[in-house]
Parts: sequence; structure tokens; C-alpha cells
Amino acid sequence: MILGLASAALVVLVVLDLSLGPSGLTLSEVGRALVAGPHGEDRMAATILWKLRMPQTAMGVAVGCSLGLAGLQMQTILDNSLASPFTLGFSAAAGFGAALAIMFGAFFPIPGVVVVPVLAFTMTLLACVLVHLVARTRGGTSEVLVLAGIAILFFFQSLQSLLQYLASPEVLQQIVFWLFGSLLKANWSSVAVTTGIFLVCLPFVVRDVWSLTTLRLGEANAASLGLPVAALRYRAFTLVALLTAGAVSFVGTIGFVGLIAPHLARSLAGEDHRFSLPLAAIMGAVCLIGASVFGKLISPGAVIPVGIITAVAGIPMLLVVIMRKGGTSP
Repeated sequence: MILGLASAALVVLVVLDLSLGPSGLTLSEVGRALVAGPHGEDRMAATILWKLRMPQTAMGVAVGCSLGLAGLQMQTILDNSLASPFTLGFSAAAGFGAALAIMFGAFFPIPGVVVVPVLAFTMTLLACVLVHLVARTRGGTSEVLVLAGIAILFFFQSLQSLLQYLASPEVLQQIVFWLFGSLLKANWSSVAVTTGIFLVCLPFVVRDVWSLTTLRLGEANAASLGLPVAALRYRAFTLVALLTAGAVSFVGTIGFVGLIAPHLARSLAGEDHRFSLPLAAIMGAVCLIGASVFGKLISPGAVIPVGIITAVAGIPMLLVVIMRKGGTSP
């Protein structure tokens, strides 16, 4: 029932997101354009809906699902309520890769629209490898993974700052806009790549659903039941890196979705990952599309990047998580 209600809320937000924007299409016109398809008779409505708004909304759903799914896995394997792809450095690595591409993209023999997501994706995977190598040298415990992730976060953030300091004003503006996190960059090609990565990772996540649920009993209890905790942790960590890379490589840094969506899912569905994993994905999409709708409502003429809205909305939610965590501590 909860999954059905969350899905219905997502559908409502998707329709609202498609109907809002500076072009002034009414809800009925959006409905007719949806039914008519991309080759409908009303060419203006078809172009606005299917070539401009629909890719952005579809990308928001794909990115939100990826970050929600990645966030719940990361919080489970690290047994840390504050763990997320954003707080442990993956998004910072993607930002550094994008900044590198924006500054030096002319030296790469591929188009600029390709080099930015490729380098962002590559740097995210590199961050995963670095965290993995550090963790392996110290036994691969959850505490070591958290500390390694924080170190990687500050490392790539410092590299980002260095590139911004060295960039010209025009290049700096492009870097800052990418780091804001915006769905305006989306097109059908980027939607296909992000959705494809999500669908490729999904069977591996589903395969480990019982193992992840068992791990919530505690690392010692899971190991006593025969669960290979270290192997599960490394496997899930790799999937988190892939999901995060596919999500942020095209739209920029999106903070707090991968942190808040898992908490919402667990508070509604409990610790059974058969239900909390799909609910975390749906709630991630709800958070991101909700941020897009809110941005269009408060600024119809100039859409506010969703990364700004999720960051502003995520801060009080993060404080609530910290307060609840502190309240349950012995």
C-alpha cells in the first residue's frame, strides 16, 4: 500500500512538472500533447513537452531513483545514518571531473557535450577505487570506509576549488552552474544512459536484498549466520559508485536526495529491504521531482536549479536525522 501511494504521488508530481514552465501550457494542453505523442498535430505543444520538458522530468525520475537506491545501500553497508553518495565524496569526484572537462575539454578529441559526463563518470569510479584501496589495507570495516570516504570528499573538493581559482570568469561560470545541479542539461540520450545504468545495476541489488536485510541485524550477527560481510560491502559499494556516477554525470551535483530518501523509506517500510529498497528509489524520485516543481512555482520565468533546492530543503531534514540519532543514543 505504501509503495502504491508513493508511486501515485510520483505520478502526480510528474504531471505537475510537465505542466509547469515559462511557456504557459495548460494542464489540458499537456494532456492532449501526451496523448497525441511526439508527432501530434499541435507542433508547438509537442515540441515543448516531448523535446524540452519530458527529458528533464524523465531524467529527474532516473536520477532520483538512482540516488535513493544508492543511498539506502550505503547506509546499510556502513551502518551509518549520515552516509550517502554526496557526503562520502562521490559527488565531489564527479564535480572535479566535470570542472576538469570544462577547463580542458578542448584538448580532448571528443565533443564537449560528451567529455563532461565521461570525465565526471570516470572520476566517480576513481573515487570508489581509492576508497576501496584504502579500506582493503585496513580490513574493510564500515568505520574505515566512512573515514576513507570523508578523506576523498575533502580531497576532490580541494581540487575543485583549485580549478575554480585558476579558471577564467567565463569558465568559472560554467563550472559553478554545473555544480549547482540542474535538470536543464537533460536530453533523451542522457536519460537513456542514466536509466540504462540503473537497470543494469538493479538485478544485482535485488540479488542481495536478503543479505542487506540481514546486515541490519549487525555485522557480528550477520557474519555468524554465514553472510560474507566484506564481499557484500565491496559489491554494494561498487553498485553505489555506478549508480551515483550515472546519476550526477549529466545533471551535476545533487545533494541530500541520497541521504533523505533512505530515511523516509525506512521510516515508512521498516528494515525489510524487499520493500525499503524500491521505496527508497521512489522517494528519491519524489524528492527530486518535488524540488523541480517547487523551483518552477517560485520562479516560473527562470527555473531554479534543483540542486540548490534539495540542498536548502535537505539541511533541516539532516538536522532532524541528527537530533533523532542523538535522542536514541545511550
